[in-house]
Amino acid sequence: MKISVSYLTSKDLENDLRKLNVTNADYIHVDVMDGKFVKNKSLPFKVIRNIHKYTNKRLDVHLMVKKPLKFISDYATLNTEFITVHVENKYVDKSLDLIEAYGIKTGISLKPNTPLDVLDSYLDRVDLILIMSVEPGRGGQEFIEDTIDRVKEVRKKLNEAKSKALISVDGGINEEVAEKLKDADILVSGNYILSSDDFQYQIYKLRK
Repeated sequence: MKISVSYLTSKDLENDLRKLNVTNADYIHVDVMDGKFVKNKSLPFKVIRNIHKYTNKRLDVHLMVKKPLKFISDYATLNTEFITVHVENKYVDKSLDLIEAYGIKTGISLKPNTPLDVLDSYLDRVDLILIMSVEPGRGGQEFIEDTIDRVKEVRKKLNEAKSKALISVDGGINEEVAEKLKDADILVSGNYILSSDDFQYQIYKLRK
């Protein structure tokens, strides 16, 4: 199980990133919000473009924005492994094309109430499927239990399509939830890790 750590609830970003950099976390999860696709806004790119000063971990970028193309061009300049766009976005196809053009792995995400069938036309062209287990846009929410069955169904779809796409789950992740998500490849966790005095131990418990 890989762990992608979200800093969405961080109260001391620079220090938290430095502390995460010495853990064995696989990715730093970057939530990008424009206040339109979701209600909240994230830190501007002019701040995040300096993230390399505090961590050399690869970035897992989640775009919760109405017009993703400009954001893709910005975040493609960083140490980015994945850029994920929402399937509910009308620019999803153009976005995936642009991400591919930058040579970055493509991701597609869906909200908790979005039917899984919308994924069918993307299974053979994305590297990552991000299943939201809370409503996107705010950290510290409680895990939606229905997500467990959704993850199993997406795994079935991927197997049937012979797709190698990874499944990531984001929202309300703690060690109890992690035990129920054996079909996932990546767990995105923020508050569970950052609210602890020992980031590495929390990550260890999620992997366990």
